Amino acid sequence: MGQAEWARGLAERLLAEPLPRRWAHTQGVAARAESLAPILGDEADILTAAAYLHDIGYSPELVDTGFHPLDGARYLRDVAGADERLCRMVAHHSCAVNEAAERGLLDVLQAEFSQERPELADALTYCDMTTGPDGRHLDVRDRLAEIYSRYGPEHLVSRSITTSTPCIMAAVASIKERLAQGSIA
Repeated sequence: MGQAEWARGLAERLLAEPLPRRWAHTQGVAARAESLAPILGDEADILTAAAYLHDIGYSPELVDTGFHPLDGARYLRDVAGADERLCRMVAHHSCAVNEAAERGLLDVLQAEFSQERPELADALTYCDMTTGPDGRHLDVRDRLAEIYSRYGPEHLVSRSITTSTPCIMAAVASIKERLAQGSIA
């Protein structure tokens, strides 16, 4: 069984029943990842696996710090015995360092999980930030506005999304350019 198939089963178990909307988003993010397979080559499976697992830290079963990238990555490392690269991708997805800083967890995040290769991190950000909460494709600007409106202007997620916007926009633009060129490398 490939990582993506394993990841799908794990994510479904953790998200489908307690968080059906999050599961819909997750399935949409994974579908976006699968669509990048022609430009990813050998890394298509790990990107799809990370897409399935990127939000498992929201599962009520896993919440510890309240910072879903860290909670999910710790579970993958400590309980599921997942591949180290996969853990790093989940820990740092979608410019997570900015929210980690807002939560006072940046040192912890960076001490426990180094960052993954930028091209692969950008691909996961692209998949996450072009998929709406219902799993449908969404323009990145609309996705950012949706997150901001869902949490409200004073929430730390909104503040971190505002700080992360240049990083997110650059990641999406990078993958769009690579799609046009036909290669992720």
